[in-house]
Amino acid sequence: MAENTAQLAGIQHMYSPLGVTFPSQVSSATARHGTTLHHTVAATGHIITDSSGIDSKRYGRTNCNYLRNKALPHGSYHEENNPNSNITSERPPKEDYSSSEAGDVPATPKQERIVSDAEKRAVRKLDYTIVPVMTMFYLLSFLDRANIGNARVAGLQKGLGLTDHQYQICVTVLYVPYIAAELPSNLLLRWIGPRFAMPTILTIWGIIVTLQGLVSSYAGLVVVRALLGLVEGPMFPGIVLYLSGFYTRKDLSLRIALFFSAASLSGAFSGLLAAAIQNMGRDRRSTRAGMDLHPRLFSVLMGIAGFFLVPSTPSDSKFLTPTEKSLILTRLQLDRPSVTPNTPSDRFSFREVWRSMTSSHVILNFIILFMDGTCLYGLALFSPSIVNQLGFSPVRSQLLSVGPFAGGFFLTLFFAYFSDKYQNRTIPTIIISCLAIAGFSMYLGTSDKYVAYGSLFLTVPGVYATPPILSAWMANNSEPYFRRATSIALGFIATNSGGILSTWRYPTKEGPRFHKTMIMNITL
Repeated sequence: MAENTAQLAGIQHMYSPLGVTFPSQVSSATARHGTTLHHTVAATGHIITDSSGIDSKRYGRTNCNYLRNKALPHGSYHEENNPNSNITSERPPKEDYSSSEAGDVPATPKQERIVSDAEKRAVRKLDYTIVPVMTMFYLLSFLDRANIGNARVAGLQKGLGLTDHQYQICVTVLYVPYIAAELPSNLLLRWIGPRFAMPTILTIWGIIVTLQGLVSSYAGLVVVRALLGLVEGPMFPGIVLYLSGFYTRKDLSLRIALFFSAASLSGAFSGLLAAAIQNMGRDRRSTRAGMDLHPRLFSVLMGIAGFFLVPSTPSDSKFLTPTEKSLILTRLQLDRPSVTPNTPSDRFSFREVWRSMTSSHVILNFIILFMDGTCLYGLALFSPSIVNQLGFSPVRSQLLSVGPFAGGFFLTLFFAYFSDKYQNRTIPTIIISCLAIAGFSMYLGTSDKYVAYGSLFLTVPGVYATPPILSAWMANNSEPYFRRATSIALGFIATNSGGILSTWRYPTKEGPRFHKTMIMNITL
């Protein structure tokens, strides 16, 4: 009896950080009848069995169900096969095991795991040390990619003597290598290591885009944009995959939104920067060079700093204590056991890639993200031109393009928080889409330039707030690791394929109303 009591005390000590307490029935039953609860904490979950040989309806099954319901989320456990145990390896039916021959033992319904204060502090440390770095990476990425729209208003197209067709080719050529790089890079990310892959990507594209400011011909701009797409392609899907290895499924959407909202901020910053440089009174070539030079040098510096700031896994973080690392790894194993490397389910297999490609859930999200990407990149690349064609001056157009993107930043965070809090991806997506439909309809139906401009405060948030939620949805429902990596990459392949379509939907001759394009956007 003393030996069993000591063993139970050890189990209680192991589960206490997870908020598990043992009722008196478990302790007394174990001590009196010699129940032995074998437990193993492994990368794939917990093994909890009853090998006492006593009446499992009275003690063994109730006790094990209590441990499972209290300590483990639904579906993240497995039980050791034991010939002497009445517990099977199958998930028990949802029935009441509270009645027994000796009397009533209170039924224990499934409860949500209690998160300790120490675990909350560890998660906040990740929020302070991981998310800001990833946000800065993506901010610089999107700023480098999308500010060609501001450069066009500032004089890029006229300065290089480009036709509308040539300008559209310069925009389109970025997306072809960008899309081609997304899936292979996601599959290679674990082998290379995020600590080396992401800072290297940022440093190289910072150098490329710094040299872009020196381009003086159409051919040179096409080459630079193609190289930029090849290097930037791995960043967005890589960040989503990277964060899914640090956060549980219920926490992921908001963290994706925190860094993706940088896309909205980049639209605001790009407009402010372009307006400031134009007010300096420089000629068109120096304006173009200035717009590219200063922030791009910062991209290089940020990339170098990333080698010291980006851990590959929670275990590699310099900002977490050993106890906090253990807490983070435990919560990940309970939420998604396959995030742990070197387990059989984590080995690369083309079968998992194919299963992702044929998943109805992935295909549905692929279609939605393609349609959203068409609208998103259209606004990202052409909103300064749209505002300019409404009748505002170039400098004022740059400034007016800031407001809608700032609104998009806040609404992206709000809807992602709502989605995580209520564990629902569908309803927020529908609400967001309704905002976009209302905005495009306003633009299409008005002849007043101020109303048309005001509609952007609905359309920009309506298309920018969707990808974080859908990306989290795809990551949540795709396991193991390489299937998840494939699903995330496919989502961004769809989004950027929509970017290719959007570059051909805003010809100058159809402005400022763009009737055909607005009808297409409402349909999408």
